[in-house]
Amino acid sequence: MLEPVEAYDRIAPEFSRLSHERRAYCDRIDQLVIAEIPHSAGSMLDIGAGDGSRSCQIAESAGLHDLVLLEPSAAMRSRWPSGTQGWPIRAEELACRNGSFDVITCLWNVLGHIFPVESRLEVLRQCARLLSPEGRLFIDVSHRYNALHYGVLPTVLRMIRDRIIPSEKNGDVTAQWTVNGRNYATNGHVFTDAEFRRLSSSASLKIRNVFAVDYATGEIRKSKYAGHLLYVLAR
Repeated sequence: MLEPVEAYDRIAPEFSRLSHERRAYCDRIDQLVIAEIPHSAGSMLDIGAGDGSRSCQIAESAGLHDLVLLEPSAAMRSRWPSGTQGWPIRAEELACRNGSFDVITCLWNVLGHIFPVESRLEVLRQCARLLSPEGRLFIDVSHRYNALHYGVLPTVLRMIRDRIIPSEKNGDVTAQWTVNGRNYATNGHVFTDAEFRRLSSSASLKIRNVFAVDYATGEIRKSKYAGHLLYVLAR
């Protein structure tokens, strides 16, 4: 079991391939983000930017001239396009940075690699601080009750456990990747809709829209139990 930043250092050489395996999902999330960005937006901060490819594509498509990437993994940062602006810090260190951004993204369950729950809340509070008055924050999370992806029985069992023994730690999981025949694992967290709504409310963020996106096909689903969840938030 590796610490999250160390895990991403290890998988960085194959990150493009791993991303391609979820291309349908990631592309749909990116399309939804671009469609929801205010027309007046000009600046963007991407938290947990990875190799920077998605951030650059979103910024270019939306006409955002000022892009800042946040990524603590040195191996990931080494794959950024030349000339990219970046903060080589963890999301938990946002309090030491200032600025105002019209768009903030935190995509592909990056929030689920932040522990403990108090740190997740602080990251959301810092996002609210850095968000411009009319700006939008986009966060997609792995949905704990995504029965289409995890299966009906495991999802029902998760629901029963959450009802009988409610705990924020019920969503703690192990994230795993196979790279060049080796398995790498790190800590992760999968969210319920109610859990994320509590966090966002505590951070003084308002949910403007929610999309359920099929993790396999990228289709937008009517039921939140059939997809992972993308939240569009504002101050």
